Amino acid sequence: MPSDTSPRTRIAAPSDAAYAAARQLSDGQAKPLGALGDLESLAAWVASCQGTCPPRQLDDVRVVVFAGDHGIATDGVSAYPVEITPAMVYGIAGGHAGVSALAAANNVAVSIYDLGVAVDFPDLPAEVSRFKVRHSSGAIHLEDALTRAQVEDALAAGDTIAAEQVAGGAQLLISGDLGIGNTTIAAALIAATLGVPPAAVTGRGTGIDDSTLIHKTALIEAALSRAGDRVSDPVERLAALGAADFAAAVGFISGAARRGVPVLLDGVIAVAEALVAEDYAPGTKAWLQAGHRSTEPGQALALDRLGLKPLVDFSMRLGEGSGAVLAVPMVRSAVAALTGIAQLSDLT
Repeated sequence: MPSDTSPRTRIAAPSDAAYAAARQLSDGQAKPLGALGDLESLAAWVASCQGTCPPRQLDDVRVVVFAGDHGIATDGVSAYPVEITPAMVYGIAGGHAGVSALAAANNVAVSIYDLGVAVDFPDLPAEVSRFKVRHSSGAIHLEDALTRAQVEDALAAGDTIAAEQVAGGAQLLISGDLGIGNTTIAAALIAATLGVPPAAVTGRGTGIDDSTLIHKTALIEAALSRAGDRVSDPVERLAALGAADFAAAVGFISGAARRGVPVLLDGVIAVAEALVAEDYAPGTKAWLQAGHRSTEPGQALALDRLGLKPLVDFSMRLGEGSGAVLAVPMVRSAVAALTGIAQLSDLT
């Protein structure tokens, strides 16, 4: 597996010509000008990503869930114990998790990869653990999450997974997450990337109480202090404050963009990963849409930096890619409107 994490050349932008053609097509339809609002912009974005107008309908949408444990989770930052992570790996692998139900209802495929869960899964298909980097990531308030070599392996794994999904026909990808303590990692990465205090981006995750929130915030402050100026480099940021599953998702998101396939972001985890992906591979953000609005405060700040607006808001905080799956019908509806509404000139 390649392990080149040197800065990549800027990712080529989606097609301006296809975007302009889509807006022109929409403006000529049998409806008041701009009557479909943001749906028209969304359809044009799909056209620009595909480089053609009218765009093709998104029949092949896939969620890839990146699973991992996080050493900081053993220090009381979650309302749930770390044993939940492997239990949910089995749930997703067996098709019985929250994202599984929502994906089945919306014709979206789901797969899962264990990058850093604390235990192994010998009774699951070998593909699940094909890219495993380590057993849990380091407790970031005390030590680095990963070595640089492990970051490289995880980034390369995510890129390989993206390449395989695209080669298999994926037209739209979603990066899902799974792992107790992952909102703590996300908050640390967002704070480091944006240069804001941890208190501004740290939320209640699985539903922690006030005292636990204070403790969680303090641990993130300690992690940022320990990491210091290293966070200016995206690879070092992942090594100091990230996790194997996060690094793989960064490779996945940037890898999809580099291959011309758009990504629909889920909640705060995916948005934290997208922030790092934009630093790691500039130009990535043009290939992204925000699927849903998370209840975590860090997501809003991160989306502002990325220039993205969530498509749906159901006050969800499940993760797994579930919120983004709920936005898939919005994207498909945008394409349907652009391709299915007649031109006014054809009716008059």
